[in-house]
Amino acid sequence: MRDQLEPIWDRIRTEMRRDVADFKFHIWLDPLELAGVEGETLYVRAPDHIRTWVRDRYLPLVRDAAARGYSPKATVQIVDEQWQQSASSTAPVEQVTAANSLNPKYTFEQFVIGKGSRFAHAAALSVAELPGQAYNPLFIHGRPGLGKTHLLHAIGNYVQRHGSGLSVRYATVEQFTNEFVDAVRARDTQSFKERFRGVDVLLLDDVQFLADKARTEEELFHTFNELHDSGRQLVMTSDRSPAELKDIADRLGERFGSGLVVAVEPPDFHVRRAILEKRARLDSVDASPDLVSEIAGRVTTSVRALEAALIQVVAYASLRGEQPTPDIARKLLDKLGPDRRSAKPSVEDVLTATASLYGLTSKELVARDRRPVVAQARKVAIYLSRELTGKSLPEIGRRLGGRDHSTILAAVRSLSGDIERDSELAQAVDKLKRQLATLA
Repeated sequence: MRDQLEPIWDRIRTEMRRDVADFKFHIWLDPLELAGVEGETLYVRAPDHIRTWVRDRYLPLVRDAAARGYSPKATVQIVDEQWQQSASSTAPVEQVTAANSLNPKYTFEQFVIGKGSRFAHAAALSVAELPGQAYNPLFIHGRPGLGKTHLLHAIGNYVQRHGSGLSVRYATVEQFTNEFVDAVRARDTQSFKERFRGVDVLLLDDVQFLADKARTEEELFHTFNELHDSGRQLVMTSDRSPAELKDIADRLGERFGSGLVVAVEPPDFHVRRAILEKRARLDSVDASPDLVSEIAGRVTTSVRALEAALIQVVAYASLRGEQPTPDIARKLLDKLGPDRRSAKPSVEDVLTATASLYGLTSKELVARDRRPVVAQARKVAIYLSRELTGKSLPEIGRRLGGRDHSTILAAVRSLSGDIERDSELAQAVDKLKRQLATLA
């Protein structure tokens, strides 16, 4: 069996190496191994100390690599070190689907409540207990990595467990958009509407990415109205409040803000310590109080960055056959430089990633080169710079060869329309967003 699996895994490993930096590959992906194959399903074995992080953060990347290195329809399930494939195994397939991919680990019990998240937690729990009655819609906002997605999944998991058969659908706005584009292309919008308008609780993540997607905004507007008017629950998250979402239609922004709007703020030192202690218990990680204090004192930007730092330190120590200590944490975190996990990518980051995807150089993207492939890549880079970097249109224009505000705005609007008509382009843009989100 191993002789049959090794060639498959070698191809997948090669694909994964192309998608991440060497340091990340060696820490998170190199320890993985292919444990078994059933048709299109690959069972990937991960060591205990990194399994949760790989499943939560790297499963989409492993799946994409498997699609390129094994089969376009490949699905991936992360399994523990004791998993063995049997001849009659019928283990369920763990897929990253376009919706309903609720993470069972994201529950209210596992959410560490702090001063900056107490109100959001209470509101989310009220909604989960009384869907459509407590606060509808509920809009949770805050900068990346503070627990908004955790609360969204916690609502879904609670309703599925205690909601007496109420149906739940979770999707990011990118997934909503991609499914809508595919439905339009297949001339089957009715089934799309049934999936999103036929549920009791709709959970939408990262609604800020609706900006300049006119047809998707229109579809979500009608979906919102139908669900809300019939008393069904909507919950949305964003990195900005509804009032700050300047690039979406006013009527949709008004509906987002028509219920309860709550913010999630960064945790203080004591909450950061509690988060690390809980993460260590859940993952059976050997983390001393001194180690926890060292990391909590150094990483202050987000919960995601905090948990990532703990896992990186523990994994680094494990690979060296050592115990994780405050000294190792100091050296490793100093080596990694300032924390960037919750920081926005720069325009230069976007240019580099986009140029690489299209087989070009960053210099070609900013030059006055009108070849179709360069023009398309440039539009993608402009669009992503507008969505991800937080820079103004004039500043983006300056970074892209001194182009003016109107040129940048036209490119953003043009690509927004292209994405809604072209599912392959939408997938490419989504891939770049995921790649840029893992730069830290």
